[in-house]
Amino acid sequence: MNDHRYEIRLSGSGGQGIILAALILAEAAGVYAKKEVCQTQSYGPEARGGKSRADVVISDAPIDYPKTRALDLLLAMNQVSCDAYFQDLKPHGLLLADSILVEQLPTDRAVSIPFKEIALNKMGNELTANMVALGALGTLSQAVTVKSLEKALANRVPPKSAEINLKALREGAKAARKIDLDALPPTVTPDEEEV
Repeated sequence: MNDHRYEIRLSGSGGQGIILAALILAEAAGVYAKKEVCQTQSYGPEARGGKSRADVVISDAPIDYPKTRALDLLLAMNQVSCDAYFQDLKPHGLLLADSILVEQLPTDRAVSIPFKEIALNKMGNELTANMVALGALGTLSQAVTVKSLEKALANRVPPKSAEINLKALREGAKAARKIDLDALPPTVTPDEEEV
């Protein structure tokens, strides 16, 4: 995080645990990393299957505006959310997508990891894909540490499901550590951005 303000959107469909992942991210940043943080969320009327998104703004300084303006990182857990929210990504922002559920990437500045497949193969439960994604997001964004995410997760989920979710979070971080962000096309400098 080289800016005072870092904006993240987690997106997918209802039932994928997007809101929970955002709450854990916000708690990790605010409580355990001692950053300023603001979290907002939006989801469709359907309990499952409708569009779901949650935004987290993390800053070293007080947050003067709580909503996202231009995303530094977009997590897309499905193609619909990728298509719907990609335009909110900064020119030098990073798209983090589930490689199984997002087949068309609208940018070269994208990282694809099979969150759902990792959750199914490593944890035996595809419902932990949100925690796999959160571990990858924390590692790639460097906005929070995996340790702070682990603490927030342990505080947010019931004790009986903490172990499998912690394992999922760590698997996501492990997958993300294999990604070479330097291999992506160079970021656009602020001078090169369109006004």
